[in-house]
Amino acid sequence: MQHFPIFLDLSDRRVVLAGGGDAALAKLRLLLRTGARITVHAESPAPEIAAWADAGRLILHRRRFAAGDAGAATLVYGATEDPAEDARVAAIARAEGALVNIVDDLAGSDFLTPAIVDRSPVTIAIGTEGAAPVLARMIKADLEDRLPAALGPLARIGKGFRKLAAALPHGRARRAFWAEYYDTAGPRALARGGEDAVRHSLGDLLDSHLGRAPSAGHVDFVGAGPGDPELLTLKARKALDRADVVIHDRLVPAPVLELARREARIIAAGKQGFGPSVRQDDINALIVEHGRQGLHVVRLKSGDPTVFGRLDEELDAVIGAGLSHAVIPGITAASAAVAALDQSQTRRGRNAEMRLITGHDMQGYAEHDWRALARPGAVAAIYMARKAARFVQGRLLMHGADPATPVSIVENASRPDQRILACDLAGLDATISGTGSGQPAIVLVGLAPREAARSTARLSPQLEALS
Repeated sequence: MQHFPIFLDLSDRRVVLAGGGDAALAKLRLLLRTGARITVHAESPAPEIAAWADAGRLILHRRRFAAGDAGAATLVYGATEDPAEDARVAAIARAEGALVNIVDDLAGSDFLTPAIVDRSPVTIAIGTEGAAPVLARMIKADLEDRLPAALGPLARIGKGFRKLAAALPHGRARRAFWAEYYDTAGPRALARGGEDAVRHSLGDLLDSHLGRAPSAGHVDFVGAGPGDPELLTLKARKALDRADVVIHDRLVPAPVLELARREARIIAAGKQGFGPSVRQDDINALIVEHGRQGLHVVRLKSGDPTVFGRLDEELDAVIGAGLSHAVIPGITAASAAVAALDQSQTRRGRNAEMRLITGHDMQGYAEHDWRALARPGAVAAIYMARKAARFVQGRLLMHGADPATPVSIVENASRPDQRILACDLAGLDATISGTGSGQPAIVLVGLAPREAARSTARLSPQLEALS
């Protein structure tokens, strides 16, 4: 993010614009919505600009912008549509301490004016770093269609009620009040009797919420998916948006955590096989402690919380504490890894099932039905397989697996740094030993990347190495 978005209060601040043509008109139509004191410098201003000056909405100087004209100005716009003249305006303005925007000149500007959806006091600014103004306008048009005109009056009335609403406890109780106001009570009252009815309904709604017993805490066990934020379910996104506390494991990446409500407390409570970990009992206690405070807790687990996630123990703790809960599944890392290979998990004539197994558990390397896993055509997704690779390889070979069985190792499935390595079972340990030890990886036994299966002479864009 090169340009930091802010909302600048221009009330009674001086804004200067140089130019009198179409570019100047476009900026002035926007600036005139603010409370700024606007001065325009133009030798031949458009009739609209002259009319605004006559009406007292701006000050017009029928001359070029000159030294001293940017004194005490907060912003200066160069809108003369002459690059050399705009550059001269910018140099003077910067020397006099103002921030400068030159219309259609990203490199020459200190700030950009975004596309704006105005439902005052609700204002949405849309920027594309100057890369795609047409896209910004398309997004603006879409949002304007989605946001009702009534949103502005509801927000304005609600703003005046905020001090009274502070009688509600901070957190879930207050959010529930405002959510009901904006979702149902406010729009209904506005449609029924206008703004006076809205103001009256706010008082009744507040009395109703003040009379409610404090809400108990709630815990959502949420699958964060394999790492790509776009693979989160809609239900998971909504849970993160409501969360007071997010307790996450170490494989949940920053882009997913950034989707949580900004005021939410983010707590890392990760475990690492054969490495430093937060004890499961401590994680259980953290979840229950925050839930008992009446907070909405999201226990955020990578992939799907029902797959190798110690979910049962955490559910037992939450249910034992009398807290309500919900389990929100996520896309598994295995599903993302198979998708990265352009393969299906099952295929007629090859395998009728796909097994999800773990390379190790709390007692060490995990034992499985190796004879079934070693059969021709069997497919298995192995979690936590890095340190267990030699053990898994040995067990499969010991039980008759073909050393030429295809194997794929998918690191960071679905993430920008995803990497796929293909080998055979005989080369599994050597191949995985050469990968980054700190990266999450799924080992898929019995599956090769589609391109590798067709021809090792052609590499797919995601296939970094074949061995």
